[in-house]
Amino acid sequence: MDISFGTHARTQADPTPLRCSRAWDDAAAGIADARDAVATLLARVRPAPPRRAVQDARLVVSELVTNVAKHAPGPCTLSLELLPEAGALRITVSDTSTDTPLRRPPDPRRVGGHGLHLVAMLSRALEVTWLPHGKRVTATVPLTAEQE
Repeated sequence: MDISFGTHARTQADPTPLRCSRAWDDAAAGIADARDAVATLLARVRPAPPRRAVQDARLVVSELVTNVAKHAPGPCTLSLELLPEAGALRITVSDTSTDTPLRRPPDPRRVGGHGLHLVAMLSRALEVTWLPHGKRVTATVPLTAEQE
């Protein structure tokens, strides 16, 4: 696992965004670590984001990394970036699969398969970018009291 944290803490005088990146050879080993990375990064934000927003961001990163563990062989990378001007956290997960992520319609009778739907519900934006050897999924999660 590779870990990298940005060196700037966000303050009123220093609007430099906080950043964090991690990489795993096996995404399954990184699911809990990804949730912890979000909590650690957001704990450095002042003023602190609402608890609900932190929980939502942790759920989004957990679902994205879990999808990689289930559907994509090989390594996985995570990038987190605080977007102070937007009051949001950008979560980017890259993997080696060229399969299109499928958002299945909600079905309360189905066990599993709700992750991407949850990610879309909790995010302001969700996009997939195709890479030469895989894809990058980016979700922008609001860090405000009222979710959009």
